[in-house]
Amino acid sequence: MSDKPSDLLRGLKSLSDPFPPWDIEQLPDRPGELFLEWLRLAIDYEVKEPHAMTISTVDSNGFPDARVLILKGVVDEAFYFASGSESRKGQQLENNPQVALTFYWPALGRQIRIRGTAEDMGSEAGAADFRKRSAGARAVAMTERQSQELESEEELEQAITVQKERISRDPDAVTPNWRLYTVNAQEVEFWQGDPERKHLRIQYVLQHGQWKHERLWP
Repeated sequence: MSDKPSDLLRGLKSLSDPFPPWDIEQLPDRPGELFLEWLRLAIDYEVKEPHAMTISTVDSNGFPDARVLILKGVVDEAFYFASGSESRKGQQLENNPQVALTFYWPALGRQIRIRGTAEDMGSEAGAADFRKRSAGARAVAMTERQSQELESEEELEQAITVQKERISRDPDAVTPNWRLYTVNAQEVEFWQGDPERKHLRIQYVLQHGQWKHERLWP
């Protein structure tokens, strides 16, 4: 067997059906309803971490940046996530709030792409979300060193220990930099993969306050 990267990649399977059916004749008027239908189906199919999503931002030089975060909530077409405002993504959001969210569930052959504008929900919402995190996750965030150079494992462990002790003394302690964001969707595309690449795509677009949807070519 060849060990050339191109041969290795071509040997990998993709879009291995069967996939659940999707009746596009019964589409809801709003994409938020369809998102929740698909999310519940992913949970029923025991898709691992179906709430994991890729959030894409743009830095000050125009370069795209992407990472995986956890979806915290959905209200209509508003999608919530949390992050430190001093992190790289937090700084990018402050300079350019336009973002994209992507969900991909291989077991279902389904992808959801969302484009919209992120909005900081304020200090109180950020603090409330922060208090719901585990003590370990809170301690790491409270070091306020995300993305900075790490000199040693000992330095990391010491900083976390200090913050865990702080939390034990004050269970309500928060970092003021923690923020809850909402992405107000303007476009949402639902993609059902097909092994023969005859993909089924429905795109919702917000126009003058009303959601319109159409089918797209594969």
